[in-house]
Amino acid sequence: MRPHPPSLQGQLIRSVLAVVGLIWSVAAGAIWFDARHELDELLDAHLAQAASLLLIQRFGDFDGDDIVPPPASGEQYASRVMFQVYQSGALMLKSADAPSRPMVAGAAPAAAYTTVMLDGVRWRAYKAPDRTRAMEVIVAERLASRQDILWAVLRSSLWPLAVALPLLAAATWWVVRRGTAPIRALGRAVVSRQPHALEAIVVPEITRELQPLLLSMNGLFQRIALLLDSERRFTADAAHELRTPIAAIRMQAQVAAAAVDAASRRHALDATINGCDRATRLVEQLLTLSRLEVNGVADQRRLDLRELLRQVVTELALQSALKHQELGLDADTECPVRGNEMLLTVMFRNLIDNAIRYSPQSARIAVRLRRERDHFVVSIDDSGPGMGSADLPRLGERFFRVPGNGACGSGLGWSITRRIAAPHGFELHAEPSTRLGGLEVRISGPLEKTSI
Repeated sequence: MRPHPPSLQGQLIRSVLAVVGLIWSVAAGAIWFDARHELDELLDAHLAQAASLLLIQRFGDFDGDDIVPPPASGEQYASRVMFQVYQSGALMLKSADAPSRPMVAGAAPAAAYTTVMLDGVRWRAYKAPDRTRAMEVIVAERLASRQDILWAVLRSSLWPLAVALPLLAAATWWVVRRGTAPIRALGRAVVSRQPHALEAIVVPEITRELQPLLLSMNGLFQRIALLLDSERRFTADAAHELRTPIAAIRMQAQVAAAAVDAASRRHALDATINGCDRATRLVEQLLTLSRLEVNGVADQRRLDLRELLRQVVTELALQSALKHQELGLDADTECPVRGNEMLLTVMFRNLIDNAIRYSPQSARIAVRLRRERDHFVVSIDDSGPGMGSADLPRLGERFFRVPGNGACGSGLGWSITRRIAAPHGFELHAEPSTRLGGLEVRISGPLEKTSI
């Protein structure tokens, strides 16, 4: 069984109470030591004052070893203070509780404080001689009485703090619980969601600290929704478009199997091969489009657009020659650009291939590259039938093909071209060709600032 994760609310409450308790203890200790120091100085001054008063008294009427009786009332306080008066080393007067032996042994050259142990009890004593050093006075006070006075003084200061600690704990619990309420609300919103729910999470009164997390989660849901939608669209597109070429291949295969002469069989087999080529091209286009939707454009580098166009035109020269078409390239200027070489090759191949396939026999196709300050412009003109003004805005729609055109195709070439051009920052435009009378396609984009 997995242990439960620690509670953030519990950790915050414990941390706050621990810090408050530590500060309270330090403050109480500081108050204790400061009050004790002040009280010791005050009571020591009282001992010195009492000794001074005894020194200036006249003790001629005392025969020696006399005892001053305690007051009639207040014996519990009188027992906490004692004094002794010595004349020429002999005890002349003492309080009722004072012992007969000196409370502080030895002669005192000067007034001094000391702590002594008498019958197991600690006393604070002050011993002072007079100016002739013939008389000495010892005044002592129980140290325990000082502790009692200190507690009495501090009790009124510390007990409100002690009572406030439980109240502070309750207030801390309430504040922390209220502060973590948005976290619990976000957790409940996530837990209560259905597995297929990808809409944005809305949490009322979200805090500033949680807003980046909520935005990131909603962004993740949005990207997942786009990926799932792309996958569903790809599956539907593939199922829809592959149905026709596969049916055509099957039909031509049946015709070839039933043919009784070599010419009919040969014609059916050629049609089967063309159907396979069309299905292959459709699958390649679908896979390219799917990769673009999922991965976008990555691995961009500096390349020469002139060399790329030369390679594409060279690859398609044979296809154009089979239709007795004139395919030319005018690209004498180096054009450094930044992009993905494979995707840009696919883009230009699609555009030039469209011009070849949709143009008739003996048509002319002109590819031209030129530089305009910090931009390049690639134009592809053909002398084919062109497109009507009603069809031009529909270029880029999936599986759209010009009605009445018998050229084979999937209708995905323009969609793929636009998906490649957009992240590269290229602009794509199509209009009737003023040079050759068919269709003109222009691609423009920024040049690299430094040549490659």
